[in-house]
Amino acid sequence: MLTLKLLRDDPEYVIRKLAVKHFDARSIVEKIIVLDDHRKALQTHSDALLSEQKKAAAAIGALMKAGKKEEAETAKQEVASLKARSNELLEMADNNNAKLQELLYLLPNIPCDLVPEGKGAEDNVVVKMGGPEVNLPEDALPHWELARKYDIIDFDLGVKITGAGFPVYKGKGAKLQRALINYFLDYNTAAGYKEVEPPVLVNAASGFGTGQLPDKEGQMYHATVDNFYLVPTAEVPVTNIFRDVILGADQFPQKLTAYTPCFRREAGSYGKDVRGLNRLHQFDKVEIVRVEKPENSYAALDEMVAHVEGLVNELGLKYRILRLCGGDLSFTSAITYDFELWSAAQGRWLEISSVSNFECYQANRLKLRYKDENGKTQLAHTLNGSSLALPRVVAALLEDNQKDGYIEIPEVLRPYTGFDRID
Repeated sequence: MLTLKLLRDDPEYVIRKLAVKHFDARSIVEKIIVLDDHRKALQTHSDALLSEQKKAAAAIGALMKAGKKEEAETAKQEVASLKARSNELLEMADNNNAKLQELLYLLPNIPCDLVPEGKGAEDNVVVKMGGPEVNLPEDALPHWELARKYDIIDFDLGVKITGAGFPVYKGKGAKLQRALINYFLDYNTAAGYKEVEPPVLVNAASGFGTGQLPDKEGQMYHATVDNFYLVPTAEVPVTNIFRDVILGADQFPQKLTAYTPCFRREAGSYGKDVRGLNRLHQFDKVEIVRVEKPENSYAALDEMVAHVEGLVNELGLKYRILRLCGGDLSFTSAITYDFELWSAAQGRWLEISSVSNFECYQANRLKLRYKDENGKTQLAHTLNGSSLALPRVVAALLEDNQKDGYIEIPEVLRPYTGFDRID
């Protein structure tokens, strides 16, 4: 959430920067300033009434001692009238502040200066490519055909049990899932990330804290009786560990990693782009989250990008790293780097990770602060990244490692799978 100070100090800057995300903020910003002016006026009026109320209340005792009962009664009536007026002002202030908060939630984060101009995915900038070239046999199959051939993922059974986008992993397919989760977690903890196991249901306050609500409400599964939401990513519960927390200056960096299943209602398009594991409603993902001082957050972002790149390199997969343009940047992000794997069998790139810096946007929503060296309270910066999302990693692993009659398991995973091939 953008700070009121930023909106008051330079509203035109906010409007101009949000236009990079193709978001027209002028009307909302102007309404916020009007409501903030009203908030200040109500506060001033309320303070004046409280002062009058205290003076009138203090006079009652003196009047009673002086035997001026009628005047004391008049003073009591005046105090009662001031209290009633104060209560009216408090109610007006509460309503005003609720409207102000609603409008603040509607403004996305400001993109940083490194974010390129652009309308959509076609305008994202490739900043690096790596990994080996993929040479497939002539009869190479896409992963959904490989899954059927080797009986490791059953998409039809998932439709029967739940619906499309909920596959059933079987045999070596299930073991490969578990192996990847454990490998990703071990890789992250070896780099200094503390493992946590959070709930996969969160309350609305958690959704608002990280910015999924109200922006992505339609894409989240909602348990309406208890008003809980199934997590779309571990970012939500893990980052909310720090909600309403004030960290000491010596408590940085905070580095956490977690595995959770993730749930997303997004339907997307039809056809090959969503076939098989390309887009699911339930999938497994390992996440990394960092909380940093503002002056260190961009160095931390570079570290996280390098960390994920190292992970992809160890898997021996062809990849590219993109810096997202303004039009493709998420609601909450100030800057995002996407990792994509090359699927030679499908002839397309598959997104498997997003690494983002949110600067103080989430921290302002979360009231996540720290005491600097001078004892002054400041907003922290939050960052997160997929490390990694499993479905498209599995798709690329199956497709790019298919041989004549079997699928080869990358060497780094064999201690976790207990086998070196799927046949």
